[in-house]
Amino acid sequence: MATLAPDGIPIIVSKPQGAARHLFLHLPAFGQTKEETKPVLDHLAEKGFAAVGMDIWQQGERGHESRNQLTARVFGNFQRNMWPILGQTTLDISRVIDWGLTEFDLAAPAFISGLSLGGDIAVAAAGLDSRISNVVAVGSTPDWKRPGMHDVMDATKLLPSGEPDPYAQFFYDQLNPLTHLDRYARGPWLNFISCELDNHIPLDGVKRFKAALSEKNPQAGERISLTMLPDRRHVDLLDLDVWWPTASALIDRIDGPASSQNS
Repeated sequence: MATLAPDGIPIIVSKPQGAARHLFLHLPAFGQTKEETKPVLDHLAEKGFAAVGMDIWQQGERGHESRNQLTARVFGNFQRNMWPILGQTTLDISRVIDWGLTEFDLAAPAFISGLSLGGDIAVAAAGLDSRISNVVAVGSTPDWKRPGMHDVMDATKLLPSGEPDPYAQFFYDQLNPLTHLDRYARGPWLNFISCELDNHIPLDGVKRFKAALSEKNPQAGERISLTMLPDRRHVDLLDLDVWWPTASALIDRIDGPASSQNS
């Protein structure tokens, strides 16, 4: 069911058969629409969650370019064009959570997952909104600079990072998870699923994030997990069957305050 959340944010919903346990947001990958999250939302609804997908800023109903045009523009100057997409959507998350908790008559916590870019946003949102207690980030990074980023379709081609303008720099300065470790001291559970051979969103960003957070706050660092998908590349994540079994197992451990993660 497609509808609009506050501020006209386009969303899509899958409802469980009975009463919902919790609100669960899932964010699409770069270039995907909210409709392409429907298989994940249906899986989440089967687990008893009120599952919500949304269009990322400048994409789906919120965009006006073809996927090829969007890709050429954003990766033509990554920092200038991607950081506002990350930042604007991160700020939208709290509004969608507000709507979802009210719409389904639920209380916090809320859970969130995301694929690739969607996972980058999910991690940043968890640093801002204390209602988010668990994140499943698939093929994602807490480092918006993505050093060593290669083309997703041509793993031999190193992509330039570009240069931010003041508008883009503002979002990075305010929201980039790796440079705002203090926001994760409260200890949201951040579960990363990464591909062993991924050099589009290199998994070293997760390792650096966990190491830096562990040094600053050992207890918070323990709440960062990394699960590796062997012999997989980033493009393989377009196949839901590649990553959903791993994500499903992680989600099954999320059961509100009574779960082992929240004990």
